[in-house]
Amino acid sequence: MTHLDANNLAALLRSVFPPLPDDRAVGILVDIPREGAADTDAWRSRRKTARDWALDLQQGLASLPYENVSLIGYPDVGSNNADFPSDAHLISDALPDRASGLPAAGPGTPFARIFQDFQIFLAPTEYSSTAPLKNAARRYGFRAATMPGFSSAMIPALRIDYDEVSRRVERLKHALDRAEEADVLFGVEGEEDRRMVFDLRFRTAHSSSGRFPDRGTAGNLPSGEAYIVPYEGEKEVASRTRGILPVQENNAVAFFTVRANRAVEASGVGTFARRENNRLLRDPAYGNMAELGFGVLVDFGLRPIGRILLDEKLGFHVAFGRSEHFGGHIGPADFSSPEAVIHLDRIYIPDTQPLISIKSISLKFPDAHETVIMKNGKYTLFG
Repeated sequence: MTHLDANNLAALLRSVFPPLPDDRAVGILVDIPREGAADTDAWRSRRKTARDWALDLQQGLASLPYENVSLIGYPDVGSNNADFPSDAHLISDALPDRASGLPAAGPGTPFARIFQDFQIFLAPTEYSSTAPLKNAARRYGFRAATMPGFSSAMIPALRIDYDEVSRRVERLKHALDRAEEADVLFGVEGEEDRRMVFDLRFRTAHSSSGRFPDRGTAGNLPSGEAYIVPYEGEKEVASRTRGILPVQENNAVAFFTVRANRAVEASGVGTFARRENNRLLRDPAYGNMAELGFGVLVDFGLRPIGRILLDEKLGFHVAFGRSEHFGGHIGPADFSSPEAVIHLDRIYIPDTQPLISIKSISLKFPDAHETVIMKNGKYTLFG
């Protein structure tokens, strides 16, 4: 299956959003380029997908437990997880190629009103809307599946055994909830091993299994991970997150020195390390260790497709930047500008960072007990 037809879409909605008595309206959110130069074939295809989904669902509305399905367009926000603009447009005409055409395509409506009027959202957008939708879901009580960068290559990830995915994710979450530290030993080709210790005190983990049965919840689809925000030092106790975090981009590796949950400098040979070091100097909030994620989908035969939405669910990952949408304390106000706001995942599997390996990950608990949950890149706690 390389596409989702009306029946597939209806089944997907029932699976992802188990029906609740007051479900009335489904909104399909899509971002529209502000500038033509920023547009891509993939983005155009995604907008067409959003339009087709809306049309298919509208035509099959009589067989769905909803009163309304709407396509909702808004000007792109320019970066992943930046806040929404003030208004969006309920599309009643053709979807425009540029944001300047939105007023002619449908009436402008404040996002606050949209969040009140719709109980379910699908968001196949170019730029991730996970952070603002998580925050708004908690406030307004809707449910949302965010699908940044969605493409037909992701459809196989919608057909796996999500009961088993959920079992694994919940087991990881339970372990992370009890742990005080995660000790990660990285192997780096041609280099000595590097170690990171992540402080997990004062935090609870989240499970993301691709199901949203409860009001006020939002997250990624496809999904399959447990994740936690390392303690950021917002209490009167300093964060114990520390060490050297290696990150590969193309054929270069940068080594981030992390103290008190912040990357403070990046070293290494080449332009990648210099660029990252300058970024840390310009925007210290970028260096925040925002997420420790444990994806499980690589064990289901899935491979990376070059889009974070799916790729981060494949294995272990560490995110830089914004964290408040996951329960942390670093948000848009901590960055130098709205355009600088980011939540960026670095994924540690051979397909994405072949020069770096995970030798081991151990969780340490308050009673001094320690459990190895990953060895040589493979989980050890799933029976």
